[in-house]
Amino acid sequence: MIRIGVDFGGTKIEAAALDRNGRFVARRRAPTPPAYEDRLEVTRRLVTEVEQQVGERAPVLGVGGPGALSPSTGLVRNANSAGLNGRALPVDLAEVLERPVRYANDANCLALSEATDGAGAGCGVVFGVIIGTGCGGGIVVGGRLLEGRNGAAGEWGHAPLPWPRPEEYPGPRCGCGGRGCLEQWLSGPAFARHAGRSGEAAAAAAEQGDGEAIALIDVYADRLARGLAMVVDVLDPDVIVLGGGMSNIARLYEILPQMIERHVFSDVFETPVVKALHGDSSGVRGAAWLWPLEPEE
Repeated sequence: MIRIGVDFGGTKIEAAALDRNGRFVARRRAPTPPAYEDRLEVTRRLVTEVEQQVGERAPVLGVGGPGALSPSTGLVRNANSAGLNGRALPVDLAEVLERPVRYANDANCLALSEATDGAGAGCGVVFGVIIGTGCGGGIVVGGRLLEGRNGAAGEWGHAPLPWPRPEEYPGPRCGCGGRGCLEQWLSGPAFARHAGRSGEAAAAAAEQGDGEAIALIDVYADRLARGLAMVVDVLDPDVIVLGGGMSNIARLYEILPQMIERHVFSDVFETPVVKALHGDSSGVRGAAWLWPLEPEE
């Protein structure tokens, strides 16, 4: 029996089939078209191709994408991908694909993937972080995704930067309407805006001993540490897993723990901060894990 997950991204759509042990047995991807109806059709085509390759049809599908579903309307909200907000995406996909669909935020999918058989496997409480185009988070407790009564669990990226310094207050305007949101300090575009170079370029220079690049990364790490310390004070997870483009900066894993410890309301801080094991595959893998293999009671 296979699971199929779909990563419904802003630049690409990917469908993948996983076997019972979580191994990829088929993958297909295509650029995301601008029109909503075309995105649905591309998803249908990719899923069909994956199922044809493995010779099996999955009875259900999991989909991960931007934004989240409103518990009151079932419509997508807070998506940074044009044309998705206000859409009944799971319902529309279920109609096109002719089977039940479960939908979750892409950061939730990363957290679920890493908690199931990734860098957070075996941990009771996993906080998964995406620091890439945006800044998102997901929480898994006891192997189950925690979405919250209001569907807002893990949305740390739209809390303000904690313990702001004078030069950081009130902070840049955010697309959500607020100011100084963590996303405006920690996302890849935010790093480039503040540092004058991309995170990838800064990381490469830092590895060559460039003092300016190291200093830029240290400033970024301090802000990231303050944001994560706030999460620890509320959730106190067993592990923090970082994903997204900015998670590829190796220096972060060397300096983050002691930086977080300075702000945590505890006399100890022993929580590991680790890189996502499955990298950019975590989104589609987590989507596949939204359904169990065995029928639910």
